[in-house]
Amino acid sequence: MKTAAAAALALTLQSLGPAAAQQRGKASYYSKSMTGARTSSGERLHHDSMTCAHKTYPFGTLLEVTNLGNGKKVVVRVTDRGPFTRGRVVDLSWGAAKAIGMLAKGVVPVEVKPYRGTHIPLRDDTPEGVAEFSFEVPSLTDSLTDWRFNFREKAETGNKAAPKGKKAPHATKHKAARQGTER
Repeated sequence: MKTAAAAALALTLQSLGPAAAQQRGKASYYSKSMTGARTSSGERLHHDSMTCAHKTYPFGTLLEVTNLGNGKKVVVRVTDRGPFTRGRVVDLSWGAAKAIGMLAKGVVPVEVKPYRGTHIPLRDDTPEGVAEFSFEVPSLTDSLTDWRFNFREKAETGNKAAPKGKKAPHATKHKAARQGTER
């Protein structure tokens, strides 16, 4: 499917001629309140998406838009038709407009050209560290053997733990013996 779309894009660009390789004009952007509206392609618009409206490029085409005022670039996907105002070549989503620093101005001069890269830089690609886990499971027989050994040892020596809040039985015998000799 991707190869068919790439072939269709190549044919479209060839039919449009050399002017299709690069366009200069003005760009505007959709407001945040347009979030949820249907675009011409049938998709719903989201203000954080990296999408745009263009008059001639096929839906799904990736375009690189450069703000000529500050040199910032963004890669967007065509999902809508327009803009229909003289001199404007592209309408950007709010997120794409923010990425190239045009929110304060509203309309800025841009250069638009097809993006020929293989990777869309939508997020930071620095590698994230993976937490190390130990999947070592103690043997059940070892823990049972330890428990049995401790139980037998206590049974043989007569060491019984005293309930909380009470003294061990041998301590009371010694106390009684001491009290009897001191009197």
